[in-house]
Amino acid sequence: MWSSADTLGNRSYIEDLRALVGTRQLITVGVGVVVLRGQEVLLELRRDSQQWGMLGGFKELSETLEDAARRELLEETGLTARTLRFLTLCSGPEYGYTYPNGDRIEQVAALYQAVEVEGDMRTDPAENLELRYFSVYELPSPMQPLSERLLARAFRVLDVERS
Repeated sequence: MWSSADTLGNRSYIEDLRALVGTRQLITVGVGVVVLRGQEVLLELRRDSQQWGMLGGFKELSETLEDAARRELLEETGLTARTLRFLTLCSGPEYGYTYPNGDRIEQVAALYQAVEVEGDMRTDPAENLELRYFSVYELPSPMQPLSERLLARAFRVLDVERS
């Protein structure tokens, strides 16, 4: 999720921007996807930070936010959602993040819940090392800070009690 090197065959929009501006802070538009199985949430062990995070990534040019959510879910997990439920929009300085390579962002993120997922779950070697469901009451450590904030917001909207 939120990789600064998401690709669709060639360089991505974010990669093109980074080639021009380096690591300076950008306002980015992305999506987060919550997959629930009962009281468990699907998370990925991110390749870039070696931390657990929620699924998602940056929107590409000429792509809707919903299309971005479907693409990221498929790319990162091999799963498709029969339905996507829009949860909320997140913005502001609390959604800032610095990647391990120094790239800085302030994320504007649309959060979705993937409802009724199907397919054969598999990792994406370019993005993640592992996919696993965790109890919403016992999230893994270490969690990527941006993912942690976005997931907490999604849980509030979904009225998931974590205490």
